[in-house]
Amino acid sequence: MKKLTALLMALCMVFALTACGSTTEDASDTADDTSAAETEDSTEETEDADTAETEEADAESEADAEEEGDAEEAEDTSSEAEVTLNVFIAASLNNAFEELKANYEAEHPNVTITLNAASSGTLLTQIQEGYDCDIFFSASTKEIDQLEEEGRIVDGTRTDLLKNEVVVITWQGSGTTVTGLDNLSEAASIALADGSVPVGRYTRTALQASGVLDSSLTASDITTAEVSEALGGVEINECANVSAVLQAVAEGSNEVGTVYYSDAYSEIDRIEILEHVSTDLTGNIIYPVAQITPLDESAVSEEQTAAAEEFLAYITSDEAMEVFTTYMFLDNR
Repeated sequence: MKKLTALLMALCMVFALTACGSTTEDASDTADDTSAAETEDSTEETEDADTAETEEADAESEADAEEEGDAEEAEDTSSEAEVTLNVFIAASLNNAFEELKANYEAEHPNVTITLNAASSGTLLTQIQEGYDCDIFFSASTKEIDQLEEEGRIVDGTRTDLLKNEVVVITWQGSGTTVTGLDNLSEAASIALADGSVPVGRYTRTALQASGVLDSSLTASDITTAEVSEALGGVEINECANVSAVLQAVAEGSNEVGTVYYSDAYSEIDRIEILEHVSTDLTGNIIYPVAQITPLDESAVSEEQTAAAEEFLAYITSDEAMEVFTTYMFLDNR
């Protein structure tokens, strides 16, 4: 009996020791798992923090780059100063220049072109009197020649750019018997520019070459009254420029008139060309253009002078010549 009791007590001690060993191992395993999890979580947090810092740094770099780009763009825009150019043009150039102006301003939004269209003689007087003029485009060489003599042309900027011709016109359906300069006296009335206007001067020169007017006189000095008398007393409407002559004939106020071919073509649906007057009678009809030296050079900014140079380069380019030729001007370069 004592032996059996001792055996049972020994077995109980074995079972107890086994249970303790198992519990220790489970606790150790649990501790190891907890430590590994904590280590993994710590690593992930560190990686997340690093990623966040990297993304924030990248965002700041992109923002800095954008601000730098905006600053450069603003600097470029501010460097293009707003400029207004005063361009004096013979009236016969007005239609072509309206197109050239629109084209140029579209490509140069900081430049505004202000056109002053009138007879070349009137424009010359305005320039001499001190009107603000950056570029002058005349319908004859006389005005530019005079400004060159007065030192008002910027050296090296003159270009004898275009050619034209004088035509005798009537309004559509007029039924006139006039065929040209030879029987101009048969007209009931004539629209004629005065002698200070190039087309009026060219017409007088042609009448001198035809023997109608005294060839010993200076063409620009021959008055409208003298022309009328030489033509047998025909009524003459003296006009301030070529555009006024064209409109007087197109609307039927005068039976015939003399204008440039380029002007006549612009109203070809309303007028009829009776004669293309030979340059043997009028002489070559040349349109020169040049940059003007202001009376007070200190009043003109460097930006305006540079803009005038660029616009002059444009209107003497092949691109601009394509526009001029659509209005029936001829290239004289």
